[in-house]
This record gives sequence, C-alpha cells and structure tokens, in this order.
Amino acid sequence: MPLTLASSAPSPLAETEVPARAMILAAGRGERMRPLTDLTPKPLLSVRGKPLMQWPMEALVRGGCAQILINTAWRGERIQAHYGAAVSLPGAGTAQLRYSNEEQDFGYALETAGGISRALPALAEVFWVVAGDVFAPEFQFDPHLLAQFEASPHLAHVWLVPNPVHNPQGDFGLSDQGLALNLPKTAQPLYTFSTIALYRRAFFEMPYCDIVPGNPQGTAAPLAPLLRAAMDRGQVGASLYTGPWTDVGTPERLAQLNAA
Repeated sequence: MPLTLASSAPSPLAETEVPARAMILAAGRGERMRPLTDLTPKPLLSVRGKPLMQWPMEALVRGGCAQILINTAWRGERIQAHYGAAVSLPGAGTAQLRYSNEEQDFGYALETAGGISRALPALAEVFWVVAGDVFAPEFQFDPHLLAQFEASPHLAHVWLVPNPVHNPQGDFGLSDQGLALNLPKTAQPLYTFSTIALYRRAFFEMPYCDIVPGNPQGTAAPLAPLLRAAMDRGQVGASLYTGPWTDVGTPERLAQLNAA
C-alpha cells in the first residue's frame, strides 16, 4: 500500500526552468551494500575509477540530455555536494543538474513512481529514467530512440536484459511486435527490467496514476504496478539490450566489476 505523509510539501521544482530530459534514480538506502553505504550513498561508490552514477550521467550528456534531474534520500546531501548544480564530465560535456531531495522534504524515499511523480513538474514531456546503481557502460541514450518513442502511441518504452543470476525468473515478456508483456513467472521467456526506460509525463498523471503531479503529499509508490497495468493495455514498448549490464546490489558484484 502506498505510504502518504499527513502533511504536504509543495514541489520546489519550478516548471518555468528548462525541463530535464532525464532523471537518475539515486534515493535508495542500499541496505545490502552495508557497511559501504553507511556513510556513502550507493550511487557514489566507485566503479572503475568514477562514481557509479557518473557512468549513466556521462552517457546521457553524450546523447544530448544535458539537463538531468537526480532524486535523492539517503545521504543525498553528499551527492549534491559532490556534483553541485553543474559538472564537467570528461569526454561528454557539461551536465546541468537539479535535485529532488525526498529525505529533506518528507523524511523518507518515495520509491520509483512516487519519486518520479515528485519530480514531474521539472521533467520534459518525454524523458529518460535510469537507476543510479546500474552499470551499463555501453548503453547509448540515442536521441533517435527518444524521437521514435515520441512518435509512438506508447506511454513507456523499457529496455530488458537477459536474466542475471540473482533474478533467474525475470520480470516481463517481450512480444514479436516489440511490446512489453505482463506475464506470470511461469511463462518463458521472461527478461529482467534494466531500469532504463523512456516515459511520457502523461503516464504519471490521471487516469493512469492517481498521485498528484509534484506529489506534495509525499506518497511513496512502486513503479511495477503502473507498468504492468499499462502493459495489459498494450501501451508499453520494449527492446532487448544484450550489452554489459550489472545491478550493483551487493559488495560482491561491486568487487567483481572493479576486478575486471
């Protein structure tokens, strides 16, 4: 059941500013990564010489998305202190950054759908979302992909990956027509949701999402139920990504990446 705070906090993200074409999810506690995350938020842990979240940040800027919004909660002030409002990224360019500070505003993380709803006033009509704790160094945030999605009738387009060892049953199916399928776990084949996706703002508004845009009540809500309902309506496109991909969810996976 979604968690809602009794009091409200109007979104500080002004709609008059240049809207962000991308959002990096960086609000998780990283419980399985403790003690590494006791003082450092997981997206700032180093992978091959740079913070984990900087890999998708650089790729987004190379793909033309220089305006990026980052949602934070646990130790979020450290992310903002590290990158500030603008950062020059080697080989990519300058990223203009804005932050949605969920811990500061509500005292807890809002989960994925709640966090995106909170940031919605600052996001473009179509925008990328990627988790800041996923390592996919070869994924390209190609502007042509964004344009194709804009021209489609879909509310979302997700990238699926072959199932890793820690998620052998997968999450969603993939039709021959390029649609994501909400199938039972017994169905085959199923693939794992990479967290990389394109969304329309409308997907997080009525009638598809009942959270008020800007989420002033601090409703914490997961994304999967929204996606599954939209899949059942045939409104979610999907692609299979077969490049390197790791959900950096444990110290062992982090060590493996840094040993490679």
